[in-house]
Amino acid sequence: MREWIESRLECLEDPWEPVGWPAVSAAVGFFLFVLLTRAPSGWTPFLDGVNLLFHEAGHPLFSVLGWETLTILGGTFMQLLVPLVLCLGFVGKRQALGTALCGQWLGQNLLNIAPYMADARAQELPLVGGGEHDWTALLGRWGMLGRDTVLASRVAFIGWVVMLAWLAWLGWRLYQDRLRPS
Repeated sequence: MREWIESRLECLEDPWEPVGWPAVSAAVGFFLFVLLTRAPSGWTPFLDGVNLLFHEAGHPLFSVLGWETLTILGGTFMQLLVPLVLCLGFVGKRQALGTALCGQWLGQNLLNIAPYMADARAQELPLVGGGEHDWTALLGRWGMLGRDTVLASRVAFIGWVVMLAWLAWLGWRLYQDRLRPS
């Protein structure tokens, strides 16, 4: 096991693929797409349809562990795990654009989760297939239902920070690769 971990960590010593203006433009375009197409409800076209697929797949996937709370959280976990695992895969390959875009996608998922957290008490947003609202169940169990909107605003803030941080990181890689005086 130790050898396997060491072999995986060795790749972190490899140099990153160089970053150019097209990569930074793609990441800026992704950020602007999220910023400009996001509906007042918090829904981002296309992306949130994909996120919903991973979310719904997470419930049965995590249900095999046999803990009801984890089954409910499994949707949110899966929604965050997919871009995180892809991001780490791009880190291992030292591909900056893929890393930054998947990192931004992780932040965008937080933006998608926040409105559903904020809706825990009101329960006005539509649910796939009806049933119980994930965040109503979770926050109710944890005695935090009255803080749904506060928690949601913090999650949304973190989502924007994550997206901007990955964009800044890619800009820094561009500076390191192309713009820094020798």
